[in-house]
Amino acid sequence: MIQLIYYILFIITLLYGVYFIITSLFAFKNVEPRIKKHKEKTKFAILIAARNEEKVIGDLIKSLNEQNYPTNLYDIYSIVNNCTDNTKDVARKFGSKIINVNTPVKCKGDVLKFAFKRLKNKDYDAYIIFDADNVVHPDFLKIMNDTYLSGYKVAQGRKDSKNLSDNWLSASYSLFYYIQNFFFNKSRMKIDAAAAINGTGFMVEKNVIDSGFDPKTVTEDIELSIICVLRNIKVAYIEDAVTYDEQPIKFIDSWHQRSRWSKGIIECNRLYRKELFKKFIKDRDFSAIDKLLFTAAPYFQILSLILTIVLSLFYMFGVELNDIFSYFFSLGYICFMIGYLSGVIINMFVIIYYERDLYESLHGVFLFTLFLISWIPINAICLFKKDLKWVPIEHNKQANMHAILNEK
Repeated sequence: MIQLIYYILFIITLLYGVYFIITSLFAFKNVEPRIKKHKEKTKFAILIAARNEEKVIGDLIKSLNEQNYPTNLYDIYSIVNNCTDNTKDVARKFGSKIINVNTPVKCKGDVLKFAFKRLKNKDYDAYIIFDADNVVHPDFLKIMNDTYLSGYKVAQGRKDSKNLSDNWLSASYSLFYYIQNFFFNKSRMKIDAAAAINGTGFMVEKNVIDSGFDPKTVTEDIELSIICVLRNIKVAYIEDAVTYDEQPIKFIDSWHQRSRWSKGIIECNRLYRKELFKKFIKDRDFSAIDKLLFTAAPYFQILSLILTIVLSLFYMFGVELNDIFSYFFSLGYICFMIGYLSGVIINMFVIIYYERDLYESLHGVFLFTLFLISWIPINAICLFKKDLKWVPIEHNKQANMHAILNEK
């Protein structure tokens, strides 16, 4: 009976991995561009969630002031969340309007809801969301205008890093986003499926928010992605609309951030899995089952670890198994090195594809596996942890958009 359960769980886990490998290959598919050029006429409200971000928010607002887009078609709002520093003064100095959050909030989703409520009666077509530590490519708004007028109500831009080469951790974060950009979001865009919103640098039509957006988890971005699928709203991925983000360089900050992500994904799976599955059965909607499987990732990572431990015990006690997993396990270091080197090649590919410096990224290229392995205990803890306190991460990396473009 134990062996039978093992086989069933192994086959399910194997199929889960194969699914994402197959879908990732669509990123290489040649398709006609879905976004057409349009005259600039979309009016944007740019929202910057900020809590004690006086060191970096000025760089973001400066990059927004230098957009290749008519200044009368966008307003910049800094949502100042219970700050104890000079974030408000710095933001106002660079020309941002201020929305002062003076009520207790638990997470970024609460901050955004506060701002959406304040702006509900304003005359905007769409919101664009950034984090205060970002800087933005000069063509971002122009490209999002083309996206909106091409019929997309929600769109995620490409997330890049402004501190790729700081250390192995910031480089690993960058690789994580590059892989997600290319093998997940780009592949979904190629087959006209829903991409995933990943926190910053995204556009959402104001009517989508006004019709009801009440996030219940600590990952409002993933929750919005799911809500869009349930409402038959296609989330586009726009590769040329680039946001440069500051990545953590301290492991404790990374632990807190990824714990929040993992807890939020688990909560999204728990809250929406029935609705997503029903929609898939009823409408044969690929995006619904895709989001369901995406939010199941923490469970499958933990299950893979358990299966590996069980397999080790089988070998210790002389239990014979005849399946692919046990065959690869018997190869030991050979199998591990093949898998590791395959990952290194993929890491190098995305670094080169996004025109970043491969030499300065090598510590992340070779240690990215360690970054992924460190996610296992995070997922395991979050699976059983009921409450998770939001822990802010200090941002210090100042960056000029022109300097970043010159580096590339």
